[in-house]
Amino acid sequence: MARVHIHPVQVEFGDCDPAQIAYFPNFFRWYDAASRHFFESCGVPPWRELERSTGIIGTPVVDAHSTFIRPTTYGDRIEVHTSIGEWREKSFLTRYRLMRGSELLAEGWDVRIFAIRHPGDASRIKAVPVPEDIRRLCE
Repeated sequence: MARVHIHPVQVEFGDCDPAQIAYFPNFFRWYDAASRHFFESCGVPPWRELERSTGIIGTPVVDAHSTFIRPTTYGDRIEVHTSIGEWREKSFLTRYRLMRGSELLAEGWDVRIFAIRHPGDASRIKAVPVPEDIRRLCE
């Protein structure tokens, strides 16, 4: 069974469109925050610290999807349930289930890479193999 981290979110008025429904890009913002909190909960150091020790600057998204099932609005307390769905050589798939109590609001997933600054051009990034020590911490 995959490890699941639950990240709480308070939906704010500014998260909503004029119809008072959470604007869809915020779901991706909540997924992104939940991804970092997942790694922290597994014992992975903050990205700045990891960059100093390993060169890894983070886990940028290379593909992202979401299915929106039910709306949410300001004042709602919701949770993002995050797990790793699949580990690959240089990428991994993260799964998200956005819940309000037992009610499923949205499901999403993204593919991320572990990245370093490109050795030949620091303004670019380069994917590196998934670090085994991080993988072990997160399983």
